[in-house]
Amino acid sequence: MATGWAGDTAVQDQIDATVEDAVKRARSHMAKGPGLERCEECDKPIPEARRKAVPGVRLCVACQEAADHEAATFAGYNRRGSKDSQLR
Repeated sequence: MATGWAGDTAVQDQIDATVEDAVKRARSHMAKGPGLERCEECDKPIPEARRKAVPGVRLCVACQEAADHEAATFAGYNRRGSKDSQLR
């Protein structure tokens, strides 16, 4: 693969940056603090079993499924890559 003026470690640097971005994104979506007794979206009660199973839970199952569906539409393109690599 021709890299032009890129350094010898450019490909690995790009891979590392992509992984680092994915880890940051995943950590930013982790629940923080104590779990809630009622869903912060729809105000339905969150069962005790769910609160024990998911520390820091903030959403009921239905709202969590909706949030997960929205997150699944994330494209995950590496914007740090060269324009040529995005065209392939």
